[in-house]
Amino acid sequence: MSKELFDVVVVGAGPSGLACAIEAKKYELSCVVLEKGGVTNSILHFPTQMIFFTTPELLEIGNVPLVSEREKPSRNEALKYYRKVAGMYKLDVHQYEEVLRIEPAETHRFRIHTTESTYDARNVVLSIGYYDNPNLMGVPGEDLPHVSHYYTEAHPFYDRDVVVIGGKNSAVETALDLFRGGARVSVVHRGASLGQTVKYWIRPDIENRFKKGEIAAYLNATVLEITKDHVRVAQNGSTQEIPARQVFALTGYHPTTLFFDQLGVQYDRDTLRPQYDSQTFETNVPGVYLAGSVVGGRLNGEVFIENGRFHGEALIKVMAKK
Repeated sequence: MSKELFDVVVVGAGPSGLACAIEAKKYELSCVVLEKGGVTNSILHFPTQMIFFTTPELLEIGNVPLVSEREKPSRNEALKYYRKVAGMYKLDVHQYEEVLRIEPAETHRFRIHTTESTYDARNVVLSIGYYDNPNLMGVPGEDLPHVSHYYTEAHPFYDRDVVVIGGKNSAVETALDLFRGGARVSVVHRGASLGQTVKYWIRPDIENRFKKGEIAAYLNATVLEITKDHVRVAQNGSTQEIPARQVFALTGYHPTTLFFDQLGVQYDRDTLRPQYDSQTFETNVPGVYLAGSVVGGRLNGEVFIENGRFHGEALIKVMAKK
């Protein structure tokens, strides 16, 4: 058990969590960051060759420039950058140490139990994102080894039957990348058309692949079952079996409410959006703050690195005054 009483414990070492720790350094607040995976674990699990939609300066934290070879930075450049920033500021980041339980210890005190130790803190920042928790379909076979909620790269699936489930940007980009990597791709989506948020320059590409039959489209379809070699779907009153030796179920993600429930943070049961002050990012529980995309609940298209990176500046300033 850690004997030190920290001014703040940050749960999550994504860009927003690291930004909080940097601000805590500036205000000379004692701070530790606890991360169940690696630094910027969500970015680590992005597709290997992914290029960010945004420009480098909008990903920067701690006033450290992000240098990119192109107009838009790659996943690898972002990983290198956030490692560099964490090292430059000498942030106390405990990687691969999962937080299991957070409980109020006494007035304005919290006790954080992890897989490795126990920490006491005056304040807690939940910067837990949402990418660790896929939206499950609840169908038989969803837990089979060849079903993944995260896409990596196309090469391992050359000359293989692959089904992509979903109709938004991640599913569309995955289907196109797999197609160009030589896979036989089918897209299954419950909507009658692809999501409205699909990027305007990508939509014509995927729709042309559908029209030419280069990628099979199963729209307005519901997944019934996944087996080791096919996906069974219901579509227009009948069922079909689609060959599949690999399935990417890219059906979205949501934040965990585990810590909300443990601490008594109020949130909407449908949207999972927590209650917090939009100026200070403090929840209804004094001393418990939010940073990053967790503030949006299921509506995770509202907060990105571009705006979530500023949450730490606001909340640590409030914390320091106290």
